[in-house]
Amino acid sequence: MKRVAYILVSIVLLAAMVGCDSFRSLTGAKKTAQGSPYEVLVVCDGYEWESQLGTELKAVLETPVEMLNQVEPMFNVVRITARDFKHLLPSYRNILKVICSPQVAETSIVAQYDVVASPQIVLTFQGPSIAAMVEYLKQNGSALLQVLEIAERNRTIEYAKKQGARALEKIIKEEFDIDMHISNGYLFRAESDDFVWASNEYPVASQGFFIYSHPFKGKASVTTESLVKARNEFAKRIPGPTDGSYMTTVKRIPNVEDDGYVDFMPQRKVVKINGRDWIELRGFWEVERDFMGGPFVSYTTLDEREGELLTIDCYVYSPKYGKRNFLRPLEHLVYGVSFPANNK
Repeated sequence: MKRVAYILVSIVLLAAMVGCDSFRSLTGAKKTAQGSPYEVLVVCDGYEWESQLGTELKAVLETPVEMLNQVEPMFNVVRITARDFKHLLPSYRNILKVICSPQVAETSIVAQYDVVASPQIVLTFQGPSIAAMVEYLKQNGSALLQVLEIAERNRTIEYAKKQGARALEKIIKEEFDIDMHISNGYLFRAESDDFVWASNEYPVASQGFFIYSHPFKGKASVTTESLVKARNEFAKRIPGPTDGSYMTTVKRIPNVEDDGYVDFMPQRKVVKINGRDWIELRGFWEVERDFMGGPFVSYTTLDEREGELLTIDCYVYSPKYGKRNFLRPLEHLVYGVSFPANNK
């Protein structure tokens, strides 16, 4: 636990640190960070990269994203040597420097932000031996992923604050009396009693969410079965591409052991976001009477003012391309939600 605490505390303590020579900017001006979302530039020389350390590091960073229709890694890894990095790519958005040297007293990971570019996170992973660093990753790999995920999330939220869909935010405020930060690109699609639907449409994909509220009737209304039932009632308001088609929740999935199907319920856990408890459901959606589907994640919390459950339900449709980079920004929406001061 001490090691886990150290990596997280280091992010706070070292956020304002000045970088080493490889990271210094000659002018002091911040460039716009390079690289794609959920892409990590790993600065690691050949011996360490080809060793068990490189294998373990790739295994951590490429941990599969949970509950997607296809296998996608948490982060795409781009590896480069220290020599090439110094001259070519110091302005990447996510950087992980790997230093293995007997002169290092203790294995650790420390973080710096906006060293030569913005928004940027630079992590330095160092240790006295390959064995020590591999063991550290085994104990703290999830914390490393969390640090990188928070950096990506904060970028989404900050962008939404600066470049927001103000008209849509106003509609949601009027309907649910909550404040949200929503990036521009999301367009209002429909509104009805206790329901708002918005989406960001691409030529090859659809990135959408709908918000709804319904009465809280005690513990029975927050079971997974009850939450899925409520989801389906509101999802029917999202029409499919053909007459009479609509969104619903997948309840049966293919059995990997044979050609049949097995019953399926969304994955459930309770998460605390900005001091508030939310029930997170992850699963799959499909269109009744048509052939469409994809992953969804929903967040439900109790709105004490009205005695109602409020749900933010996010879904992605991307049949040809990856879904991770469409779904992650939707997940970040809940982190930009705030309630009036009298609703805690």
